[in-house]
Amino acid sequence: MNTRMRRAAVAFCATAMAVSLAACGSAKESKGEGDKTAGKKSDALKIGLLLPENQTARYEKFDKPIIEQQVKKLTNGKGTIQYLNAKQDASVQSQQIDTMITNKVDVLILDAVDSKAVAGGVKKAKDADIPVVAYDRLAEGPISAYTSFDNEEVGKEQGKALLKALGDKAKPSNEIVMMNGAATDPNAGDFKKGAHSVLDGKVKIGKEYDTKEWKPENANASMEAAISALGKDKIVGVYSANDGLAGGIITALKGAGVSKIPPVTGQDAELAGVQRIVTGDQYMSVFKSYPQEAETVAKMAVSIAKTGKLDSSLKTTKVDSGTEQGIPSVIVPIVSLTQDNIKDTVIKEGYYTVNDICTAKYKKACDKIGLK
Repeated sequence: MNTRMRRAAVAFCATAMAVSLAACGSAKESKGEGDKTAGKKSDALKIGLLLPENQTARYEKFDKPIIEQQVKKLTNGKGTIQYLNAKQDASVQSQQIDTMITNKVDVLILDAVDSKAVAGGVKKAKDADIPVVAYDRLAEGPISAYTSFDNEEVGKEQGKALLKALGDKAKPSNEIVMMNGAATDPNAGDFKKGAHSVLDGKVKIGKEYDTKEWKPENANASMEAAISALGKDKIVGVYSANDGLAGGIITALKGAGVSKIPPVTGQDAELAGVQRIVTGDQYMSVFKSYPQEAETVAKMAVSIAKTGKLDSSLKTTKVDSGTEQGIPSVIVPIVSLTQDNIKDTVIKEGYYTVNDICTAKYKKACDKIGLK
């Protein structure tokens, strides 16, 4: 982890849980919940960490290093992380769960490639007395705890931002394209549901796609098809589920000769996405505090592994998966990111510096919006 990321993680360490408590203050506290079979253990924990893919920059840049740092802190330097990335392959992730069971980890942090396909692996872990904490995506099976963001709210914020950007073009007769995420990702379905709840009836959904594997090149191909079907001058806006897809969409629009890019949404506050927001090619992204989410899951995993229950300081709500009800969960707040609040989000929280964003290619655009 670089120096800037270490500073960001340390800053979040002092504030993250306080924000979580405020966000979930009305929820009932989870007392004695978690995996009842886990016995009390020492600090020398083995914690499995399975992340779903490396197409999205966040996993290697934020999630993994911050979880590792927090586990070290919470175990007095004695805990270790065993890490594997499935690279968007559900069958590989199933094998990785088997590996973690064979290695006898004390607890498994799981960010599922496919929420349904992973259910059997989660049950295997449970049968081996290994509690599973679902991270960022709610997997099916006997999950002990879960932390993520309010994913329907993400979609709603994206939809609201798109309507705001459209202004008087937000009419039921005007067409937009919807570029949703991977159908195997339960979060993508929630984003989609939230966006539809805002957009339906306000604009016409000219074309809609569920993008395979969150790959920008697949979004690019789908956007080219939408432009061909609808006409490049008939598309007034694009709902994009994340920044990676937005990049592929914008490339397709430019390739079709669209001189003024219509408003395009995003999510994850990736550096390339923030730079596109600076230039005006992308209208917005959704800023999510990955350090806060990562710190929360580390605390969940360590407390369940050591005591068999969640730490009492974690104020939780209850969520249901496809197979389990009442899973104790911590939901982390989100922020809509536009040109107006870049300084108050990604820069203030230490994700990037002005120099990171405003390279020579983007300096003129940064100057124009006062980002110095």
